[in-house]
Amino acid sequence: MSPAKIATLTALPVALVAGLVVFWVLGGFPQQPKPASVSAVRVEAAPLDPDTATICRALVAKLPSTLGGLDRRPVTAGNEQNAAFGDPAIVLSCGTTKPAIPQNAQLLGLSNVCWFPEEHGDQTVWQTVDRKVPLQVVVPKAVDGSWVVNLSGPITETVPAADPGPVHC
Repeated sequence: MSPAKIATLTALPVALVAGLVVFWVLGGFPQQPKPASVSAVRVEAAPLDPDTATICRALVAKLPSTLGGLDRRPVTAGNEQNAAFGDPAIVLSCGTTKPAIPQNAQLLGLSNVCWFPEEHGDQTVWQTVDRKVPLQVVVPKAVDGSWVVNLSGPITETVPAADPGPVHC
């Protein structure tokens, strides 16, 4: 066999393997998407008076099946007042206790809902301050907190506004 053929037969597989390695390193092989979790998200269900329960049921019924691309998941308690989206889960709870707002707190008005965000370890807890029925949304740090704004439509349609008192958004 001629030296040119030997060089070609050697170079061709080496070049092919090198090309595949570079393609893989640059992200060329699609990874299998992580299957969406369908297991129930563990939540507590606070007791609700009849008026609050009616408002919470209306809110939960109005929530979308996906929140900014995050699929809705079942909850372990209070399907009429709690909802969860994505993995790790963003959890909305209706009928929570009204938050104590520090005087120097930064409040955020997002699409006609006034929120008090507070960081707690690996999550941010968003609480409404201007609704007749208090709401809480827990957003894990691993998830972008901007999804809270996507809840404003269902909230303003179903949960009546209330005077937030001395705080202003």
